[in-house]
Amino acid sequence: MTADPAVSQDPRDELVTHLGPMRAFALSLTRNGAEADDLVQESLVKAWKNIESFQSGTNMQAWLFTILRNTFYSIRRKRSREVADPDGIVAGQMSVKPAHDGRLQLAEFLDAFAQLPVEQREALALVGASGFSYEEAANMCGVAVGTIKSRANRGRARLVELLHPGETGYADMTDRVTAAIVNAGAQGRLSA
Repeated sequence: MTADPAVSQDPRDELVTHLGPMRAFALSLTRNGAEADDLVQESLVKAWKNIESFQSGTNMQAWLFTILRNTFYSIRRKRSREVADPDGIVAGQMSVKPAHDGRLQLAEFLDAFAQLPVEQREALALVGASGFSYEEAANMCGVAVGTIKSRANRGRARLVELLHPGETGYADMTDRVTAAIVNAGAQGRLSA
């Protein structure tokens, strides 16, 4: 008894005979030559990996077209959830500064803050960090409003000097309280 050559043939050998019709079908779906070629290639890779699921004696082209069609719609669904950003504008806006930068800046800020006289630290902590008004801070400290304003402004100005914001990039601090204290000091120095 002789073996039937069609049965013993590897179905992978037949894949190349369907490239032309697959590309035509892909082109009808994508309407773009490059995308059609990519779709055919991806479909062939899937077919190659899953060749054991192909049943010998059935229509290979229909099986390949089914894979191609399913691949096309999977890609379309995936793209509908993605944001087209060829220039990287959206991705650039979504970037996050590394956490270590903030920790380094905070450590530098705390070192500089510790160098201030206690009265200035107290005024900055109450007015700058805690958000109390000058009047509320003055009442808490038992001093005049002008004294709290003076201490806070001198403390801010000294922090700006100690931190050198132009050189180390403190304009983009991630800690809003620290940024508020330093930026208010820089603004006060510029207006003086």
